[in-house]
Amino acid sequence: MKKKLLITVMFSSSLFVTACTQQTQTKTSESSSHVEESTQKKEDNHFEYGKQENWQQISGKMQSPIDIPRTSVEKMKENGTIEVDYSTKITKAENNGHSIQVTDSGTATINQRQFELSQFHFHAESEHTIDGNHYPLEAHFVNQAQDGRLAVIAVFFEEGVDNKGFQEVLDDVSDGKKTEILDIQSMFPENKSYYHYLGSLTTPPLTENVEWYILKNPVQVSKNQIKKFQEFYDHNNRNIQSLNNRVILEHDE
Repeated sequence: MKKKLLITVMFSSSLFVTACTQQTQTKTSESSSHVEESTQKKEDNHFEYGKQENWQQISGKMQSPIDIPRTSVEKMKENGTIEVDYSTKITKAENNGHSIQVTDSGTATINQRQFELSQFHFHAESEHTIDGNHYPLEAHFVNQAQDGRLAVIAVFFEEGVDNKGFQEVLDDVSDGKKTEILDIQSMFPENKSYYHYLGSLTTPPLTENVEWYILKNPVQVSKNQIKKFQEFYDHNNRNIQSLNNRVILEHDE
């Protein structure tokens, strides 16, 4: 079963694997080289939130996340629409070493451009801040167009009542079973006002030209649900990046 969410938005325009092999003259040396190559690949694809200064970055002045100072945002001069039609049948929920990530499908149509939902995942504390303040959690719904362009819808979570959809995610990653997320809409606020800017991925390779749509209104999760997530991750958020003269737009429903 699929459910639709309607969000009004504006459209804005808009791994690396290193391998090291060595030729050797003996089987022992060749085996050693293969071990070194495997180790190098593992290290290149690994990153630690406590050592963000070591992350390899392929570009530099449009990075995410950012702080959003509400007094400095600009009203949008034009509006578009996004129609989100996500599946309630997930493929996989896993602890991937960096976050709890859920593989899902469905579409988001942004200003008549179609994006495919690839996955959604969570960060604690929130990666983006509002006037310098974090929320306990932030969810990222990652959508990709046929030409490779990315659009991420971000949702803040605040402490309150139990969230049914989030609880199903926690249950799935704990027991390893695939279930239906019966209430994916519980992870979106009713009012879809948002901030919008152009940024980057928040994990290596930190690719830029990512469209960010950050919903202003948080959804609630319980204190126990926050604690449960923190048993997996209590600091998997990237540090705030410089705005570098970028414009932050806002739309109010």
